[in-house]
Amino acid sequence: MSSIKLVLQDPVIVRDFLRTRTPYETAKTALFFYFVITQSLKFCRHVQARGITDSLRDSWTWTYKQVLLLALKVPSVQKDVQQQLNKARLDIEGKLVPQGVDVSRHLVLPDEGKSMEWIIAEMEKMDGELGTHADWKHGKLSGAVYHGGDDLSRVIVAAFERYTVSNPLHPDVFPAIRKMEAEIVSMCLRMYNNPDGAGTMTSGGTESIVMAIKTYRDWAREVKGITEPEMIVPATAHAAFDKGAAYMKVKVHLVPVDPVTRKVNIKRVRRAINRNTILLVGSAVNFPDGNQDDIVVLGELAAKHNIGLHVDCCLGSFIVPFLEKAGLSDGEDGGAKYKLSPFDFRVRGVTSISCDTHKYGFAPKGSSVIMYRDAALRRHQYYITPYWTGGVYASPSLSGSRPGALIAGTWAAMQYMGSDGYLKSCREIVSCARTIANTITNSIPELYVLGSPPASVVAFGSKSPEVNVHEVGDAMSKKGWHLNALTGPAAVHIACTRLTLPLVDTFIADLKDSVQQAKLAPSGKGTMVALYGLGQSSPVGPDMVSEVATMFLDTLYKA
Repeated sequence: MSSIKLVLQDPVIVRDFLRTRTPYETAKTALFFYFVITQSLKFCRHVQARGITDSLRDSWTWTYKQVLLLALKVPSVQKDVQQQLNKARLDIEGKLVPQGVDVSRHLVLPDEGKSMEWIIAEMEKMDGELGTHADWKHGKLSGAVYHGGDDLSRVIVAAFERYTVSNPLHPDVFPAIRKMEAEIVSMCLRMYNNPDGAGTMTSGGTESIVMAIKTYRDWAREVKGITEPEMIVPATAHAAFDKGAAYMKVKVHLVPVDPVTRKVNIKRVRRAINRNTILLVGSAVNFPDGNQDDIVVLGELAAKHNIGLHVDCCLGSFIVPFLEKAGLSDGEDGGAKYKLSPFDFRVRGVTSISCDTHKYGFAPKGSSVIMYRDAALRRHQYYITPYWTGGVYASPSLSGSRPGALIAGTWAAMQYMGSDGYLKSCREIVSCARTIANTITNSIPELYVLGSPPASVVAFGSKSPEVNVHEVGDAMSKKGWHLNALTGPAAVHIACTRLTLPLVDTFIADLKDSVQQAKLAPSGKGTMVALYGLGQSSPVGPDMVSEVATMFLDTLYKA
């Protein structure tokens, strides 16, 4: 390498070399070296971020996967795989699509409009077509339904009725909707200790995250000249970051978390930062196991390198900002368990936060807020074109038209609950989650709690070779519980809500019974065991799971 450098630095050698070549050959050679150098730099950055061991492992996995995919093209193997996939499709349709002669299907518009009485009656009929297990009111759910109570539901419906036809795309026609949206953003900014910040509403946590990625991509391109952006994301961060990166063409470096604390590996984050890095990500709290990344250290790294730090509080939403006031942020056992670390805009380096109002804010589904440290950063989220023949087009987020009724419902929910209501809700829900976590730790020796979750989510894995935790999850499903299965490591989680509060003792009793059932009489046939076992079976396992997931999505649109 040193000899090449010396040759390139000698002007006589370089001049003589260029004289003997035509301009076309010189351009071709320059283009070749440009390609080699740029690809080499990409390779070096990739290896630096992933590490040599993980890079070699990824290469081996990819090679092994290609071999298996070739083997799957053998007609006899392909036939067997297709039979299994067809069986999976029928199983999915059997669980989601009502069957039988009594099921009415409305596939074309009726010739004449139906009465309100008929419509309500038909809705009641459809509600019961899949049986009572589909009734969310029994409360045996992990998250999914964030119900603030019947009185709040009536308040939200009244707001819907008043603003049914409203659209914030026309603020001059619906000035109250514009005002309510601005006030929702303002309330959330103050809740996260940034009253002078900026933000917008979105349709949910995924859109908030996608908008943040778009913002940093455009900011980095304009301010730093970055055209091949990269972001560094903990393995436990929400899948919406991968989705947003795919949409916005941003490369993702997925960084592992500590197996004990479940916090992102800071050493690996530091190593992954390079000149193309536009964004670091941390969670407070993450969806899989409810733990929190070290936002303070991530903030120091972001500030040092002049890059963004997005804190995903979509799930923490109206829980984590109230833990301190509720006297729960210091955790238990002198801070040894469940301690909450700083996470909001008071942390130097935090530049944006996403917060779902439709979770523990008890607002109607389809509402979230993305917040920025200042309005200058928010401007990169906007889409504006002055060249459309229909006039100047400007929108703050992905959607053009948006349902003003959702904004009104969100505003109404926040006014109805107030700080005292959210504080009470936080205290009750987090106490419920900690009761479950402590019981697992102290009374169910086959299981362990992942990390030290400070908020509303508890994930548990198996520390007994005799117990498959996904068998436990399947046994809980038979008892009517709708829980979430996890991988890396294999685990099951529950996100506690107000619906969980009266059922905490039932959950614990059912969990103990399910552990014994999984230990003494495992079936090996449940959904969690089958699906997640397939995903871990071989390098092509995730591809097979993706095919099953595609079938699931197709089934959603089977009338």
